[in-house]
Amino acid sequence: MILHKGKYLDLISEDGWEFVKRTNCSGIVVIVTVTKDGKALFVEQFRRPVRAQVIEWPAGLVNDKTPHDPESMETAARRELLEETGYEAGELALLAEGPVSSGLSAEIITFYQALDVTQKGPGGGDDTESIVVHEVPLREADLWLYEMGKKGYLVDPKVYVGLYFLKNTNQRGE
Repeated sequence: MILHKGKYLDLISEDGWEFVKRTNCSGIVVIVTVTKDGKALFVEQFRRPVRAQVIEWPAGLVNDKTPHDPESMETAARRELLEETGYEAGELALLAEGPVSSGLSAEIITFYQALDVTQKGPGGGDDTESIVVHEVPLREADLWLYEMGKKGYLVDPKVYVGLYFLKNTNQRGE
């Protein structure tokens, strides 16, 4: 049963559970990216629910802009990477997928690793976003994230999941 229907989210009650479900997309992609010169690409943006600047991997919704012309997960990952960071992936490797917060949300995220990336523009997001791109040497990422936390930024835990993939998989996500 739908308890509340919002513009982008529904609050649902089912078998004693209350949870939210997005109504404006068919999935979520997270793009773990390292440049050819070894820099991790993080994005920073203000997130209203936590009232803070948050450090994240580039990410976004699938089919949020083209509901009548469905896009694949990979197409969305390429689009979001370019919009948010200005980088284009030569190849994407599927890393994993799973729930974001299985007790609260129906969302499933799909992680990709962007390979052979080339800078094509400035990034920063679309007209509705104000994204800052951070290029951080991968070998310094842990310390940089720690320092950002000390400065009051929130670090999305998915950042650490992405770093795990980078440290524990080969260049093709295998």
